[in-house]
Amino acid sequence: MRTAAGDRPKLTDRLVKAAAPPAGGRLNAILYDGEVKGFGLRVTKDGARAFVLNYRIAGRERRLTIGSYPDWTVLAAREEAKRLKRLVDTGRDPLGERVAVRQAPTIADLIERYLAEHGPRKRERSRREDDAMIRQWIAPQLGSSKVADIRHAGVDALHRKITAAGTPTRANRVVALLSRMFTLAIRWEWRPDNPAAGIERNHEEPRHRYLSGDELRRLTVALAAHPNQRAANAVRLLLLTGARRGEALSATWDQFDLGSDLAAGHWIKPSSHTKQKREHRVPLSAPARQLLAELLAAAEARAVEEGREPRFVFPARSGDGHMTEIKGAWAAICMTAGIDGVRLHDLRHTYASVLASGGYSLPVIGALLGHSQAATTQRYAHLFDDPLRSATERVGAIVSGEDTAAEPAANVLEIRSR
Repeated sequence: MRTAAGDRPKLTDRLVKAAAPPAGGRLNAILYDGEVKGFGLRVTKDGARAFVLNYRIAGRERRLTIGSYPDWTVLAAREEAKRLKRLVDTGRDPLGERVAVRQAPTIADLIERYLAEHGPRKRERSRREDDAMIRQWIAPQLGSSKVADIRHAGVDALHRKITAAGTPTRANRVVALLSRMFTLAIRWEWRPDNPAAGIERNHEEPRHRYLSGDELRRLTVALAAHPNQRAANAVRLLLLTGARRGEALSATWDQFDLGSDLAAGHWIKPSSHTKQKREHRVPLSAPARQLLAELLAAAEARAVEEGREPRFVFPARSGDGHMTEIKGAWAAICMTAGIDGVRLHDLRHTYASVLASGGYSLPVIGALLGHSQAATTQRYAHLFDDPLRSATERVGAIVSGEDTAAEPAANVLEIRSR
């Protein structure tokens, strides 16, 4: 079907329709156009027709399929061939670019690599949260898109969609996760920028909930009455140490040095168990040591019966693992105590509030809580309102002469307006 260059006719709809399948067992034949060099019609042995363009780039012969007939008319295919030839003249490789786009990683590929390489570095709870956000929002909305095709406007639209669903905080978390993933995509040279950067987040009101003295008393009574004392003891340890829930529930006995007297006792949290990814050594109070000593005695008694050494402070009811969740027990305890709107993490805030009320500084509180950044501890600055107010009232009473308990030798200044 191929003729000499000078004899090649200009392709027309009539020629395309009349083109016969190749003879002699060949899979296809090409009828080239007499007007645009390299442009032609490919006909398969089954009679399928498609327009192609042959060109050379960097010494290589390339053949690109423009589109099938009659989806593409002869006129439209010829104009596309001209456009592609102009790209070749500027040094571009249209077929190579098309293959690169087809093989470019998608968001699904980014998710897979993120979970495989970055996921194991995160805490178990963080991994579960990432998985939930990926399944609910990221994969369904963006999974089939190319990583290089995602734009700022698309991420912003997803943020607004999640917000409109009534979960503004979740919307912020999804954008934060996408930002981390795109940061890795830049490192892996999958794209040059981060389209999730600069997204305006929803306002989040910081939580300042902590238990009052009366609530603490009611909580103590409710803990003693709760039928699940394993969960109650976990809550007690959270209250006495200010630890994170995951740190307490996954704690193993080799992390504790209970000491032989009241002056000793530490909890050495390994870097793999802490949020800041570094070892955290924290002293234990006498009540905390007493609680742990009682738990250890019970664990050793069970170990004798089971014939193995105790490992976890709060072992699972079955298997070799540890307790992973006490939300149900906490909800029941709060109901018994008549406490509303308190999360387990608020026990950590309560621990900090007791320290602040005792006059301890933010650096001391941060060291006990295991903060690596002073800015993290700064969120507890509001807890100093009461002791600060008490202190300033004390100064005011002394200066105004209203404090009868002041030392007689103190110089009292009467504050008068001019």
